[in-house]
Amino acid sequence: MQDIKVGVIGCGTIGKFICESITKDIPELELLAISDQEEKKALELSKQLPKSIKIFLAEELIKEVDLIVECASQEAVKKYVKKALFIGKDVLIMSVGALVDDLDIVSTAKEKGAKIYIPSGAIAGIDGLKSAICGKINRVIINTTKHPKSLEGAPYLLENNIKIESITRKTKIFEGTAKEAATAFPKNINVSAVLSLAGIGFKNTEVALFADPETKTNTHEIYIEGDFGNITTKCENFPFPFNPKTSFLAALSAVATLKQIVNPLKIGN
Repeated sequence: MQDIKVGVIGCGTIGKFICESITKDIPELELLAISDQEEKKALELSKQLPKSIKIFLAEELIKEVDLIVECASQEAVKKYVKKALFIGKDVLIMSVGALVDDLDIVSTAKEKGAKIYIPSGAIAGIDGLKSAICGKINRVIINTTKHPKSLEGAPYLLENNIKIESITRKTKIFEGTAKEAATAFPKNINVSAVLSLAGIGFKNTEVALFADPETKTNTHEIYIEGDFGNITTKCENFPFPFNPKTSFLAALSAVATLKQIVNPLKIGN
């Protein structure tokens, strides 16, 4: 099997972790190029990797590799992923909330013979949900609890003049659909988008977000009800030390997905 050439868009916490994991643990993948909106980040990351990696603008990177890993932002998904699929390149998407208004990328991928990979992120139970959707699902609910500081800068907080420093106890700050959550908190609850894609859609997946100044974890509690029975899961995730918006498990799930791509043994659905 010929090595798959990989390009990573986004050189932040998750991008750095993915690049390091590819170079150390996935010999079937060749990390060829990286890109970041801030060139300084890409330069710093390239110096930390064990071998020289090319730095490209994202528009050029997608032309040079076989598989694009997006771990930058919803804006990056909207700007580059569809272009990559259109020229037949496979993509792995971390900022899944971007798909809330653009599911036609699936038809683009099908037309061009490309693949879209969505890691399960910082939650458990996606395999059960994918099985259950083959029957009838009545309800999917996710309740997420995070430290207020990890929500800083979220559009919903700014629009509703919610001051995170004023939150002194566990408080529900948002309740709505996954479609609404993807816009309200684009960097915080991509897991609700993953649930939506695997299950009953963005408009039918219910989301509640709690801010708790006492919590030390990013916690996701999921309830799925259908003809098969019920599924309840709870994940208490440690955040990255330098990026509290992101759970460590989310980055691990991306690496697991990359390993699954090249592994002849496929486990789960």
